[in-house]
Amino acid sequence: MSTVASTLRSDRLVARVTPNDKALLERAAGIEGCSVAAFVVSCAREAAEKVVRRHETIQLNRAESLRFAKALLAPPKAPSKRLKEAVTHYRATVKER
Repeated sequence: MSTVASTLRSDRLVARVTPNDKALLERAAGIEGCSVAAFVVSCAREAAEKVVRRHETIQLNRAESLRFAKALLAPPKAPSKRLKEAVTHYRATVKER
């Protein structure tokens, strides 16, 4: 059983489309052997997952990857005077989170 079928569908999504878009969606759904609603939800979910993945994943080329690894492995630098002052100010002004 698919995830979609095993999950209770309680929310509704409505979209206005052109007659040409509707005809295309109906044709594609027919080819896939499913309802227009199932087809649209499936395709929209795929597209949404792709967009989210693209925005949550950092892709680096070889040079960027080596630079990133080098930065991670490098010993930390001593805190600057400005950073120490910021920490002091934070501790003096922030009492609770």
